[in-house]
Amino acid sequence: MPNAVYNSTKADLLRADVDYVDDTINVALVTSAYSPDVDGDSFYSDLTNEVTGTGYTAGGAEITTKTVTQDDTNDVGVFDGDDVVWASSTITARGAVIYKDTGVAGTSNLICYVDFGVDKSSSSADFTIQWNSAGIINIT
Repeated sequence: MPNAVYNSTKADLLRADVDYVDDTINVALVTSAYSPDVDGDSFYSDLTNEVTGTGYTAGGAEITTKTVTQDDTNDVGVFDGDDVVWASSTITARGAVIYKDTGVAGTSNLICYVDFGVDKSSSSADFTIQWNSAGIINIT
């Protein structure tokens, strides 16, 4: 689940600027030097300290098999998708930033930041983000 939701995302929700199923939703990995600025960070162009390494391309990877569901039992809306894997990679990341990829950094809306709690590394191995079983994002 996200540790921070960018304030611009809250406005994007009200304007319906992001279609979580039909838009390209990416996840970029960031180092421990990244500190999310929920007020100032709005677009991928605002992102700093993205990881570099073998098997990782700037911009991250697309979240596939995306779904948005209504959970009446728990009174939440849920965005979910497949886990993301960077195969045979050598990288170290502290967190992930989810964003709508428009193909232009200055218009690619940041959505949220997920802090792994500790640095997570791979060395010529798969680096996998396994999303929470309750979904990537829950809105109550």
